[in-house]
Amino acid sequence: MTTTLKASRRKGILFLAILLAFALFSAGCSQDTGSDTTAAPATTADVGTTEAPTAAMPAPFDAPPVKIAVVQNSGAGDYFQQWTNGAKQQADALGIEYTWYDAQADNAKQATDMETAIGSGVQGIVVDHGQTDTMCPLINDALDAGIPVVIYDIAILECAPAAVQTQQSDASLADLSLGQMLEDIGKDQPVGYVNVLGIAPLDRRHVVWEEYVAANNWDQVFFVGEFTNAVATDNAQLVDAALKANPDVRAIFAPYDELTKGTVSAINDNGLADKIWAYGIDISNADIEVMTAEGSPWKATATTDPNAIGAAVMRTMALELAGQQVDRSVDFPGVLVTQQFLLDNNITNMVELRAAMPELNLADVQSADWIPAIQF
Repeated sequence: MTTTLKASRRKGILFLAILLAFALFSAGCSQDTGSDTTAAPATTADVGTTEAPTAAMPAPFDAPPVKIAVVQNSGAGDYFQQWTNGAKQQADALGIEYTWYDAQADNAKQATDMETAIGSGVQGIVVDHGQTDTMCPLINDALDAGIPVVIYDIAILECAPAAVQTQQSDASLADLSLGQMLEDIGKDQPVGYVNVLGIAPLDRRHVVWEEYVAANNWDQVFFVGEFTNAVATDNAQLVDAALKANPDVRAIFAPYDELTKGTVSAINDNGLADKIWAYGIDISNADIEVMTAEGSPWKATATTDPNAIGAAVMRTMALELAGQQVDRSVDFPGVLVTQQFLLDNNITNMVELRAAMPELNLADVQSADWIPAIQF
């Protein structure tokens, strides 16, 4: 019995050792640092189709591994999950090893993360969102250290012109959404506004809002908004208070989907869905569910596919590392998605929306014949 028991124990230990070795091997391809809550679970993330490259990899991709850091400052909601999913899939297809930092709406932590990334010996850094004043000096520190930097949705061209700035075409996105709002409600109407200034994409959308208000004699009766790690929930309370004081507004512009969801929640809670309409920017599975719910006041949103954007930003990093990125500023185009379009086409999720609107896929944007493109 003793010999049999010892043999059984040895087999058990060997089995556990094999499992541990396999787990370590599987984890070795990439590294996430800090509270990486933006990565969508493998069981629910959109999985893109990878198209093989048709040309040989240039340096430094011909001598892997190529190591980069992603210094992110995410907020709540599906947008950041999708963006991260697309970026990681494109990085994996390129054979990039990444260390991922996420400050989650904490500007001080993002600054510390950036300092850590600069000192970590990576070959490039992607900075996703953040405050210009906080990040620009650190971006220049990275550039001075010889580390190429690609940023997404931070205004840095004036203070860090050697970095590559990428963004959605925020002015056109705002114009698409507000153009639909104007068509729906007309001129000379009382309107509400939910936004957070000091964040580059929201600042660019704000410029277009002011133009529409002036050109169409809209009466802006309230302006509320804050950026937290629970944007929809926290802004629902702000909009609720604003609506109780101003129940006669005709429409509300909330140019970020978490702001829009909070706005829709407040409209519904006040029983005003048949009187006040909401217009936003960005889209996700959760947004589609809200827009297509019976009696929803969310009438339109202008958007890109965040998965495709994340992948395009990572391709931009690859082009920069290979010395093939020419433009210092890159805009990604968007489209208008109306509630009626979703209902008419029975669209319930992003997969169905991509099929109905193939222009959302940006696989040919910021690409090259040596880059494996991801089709979502």
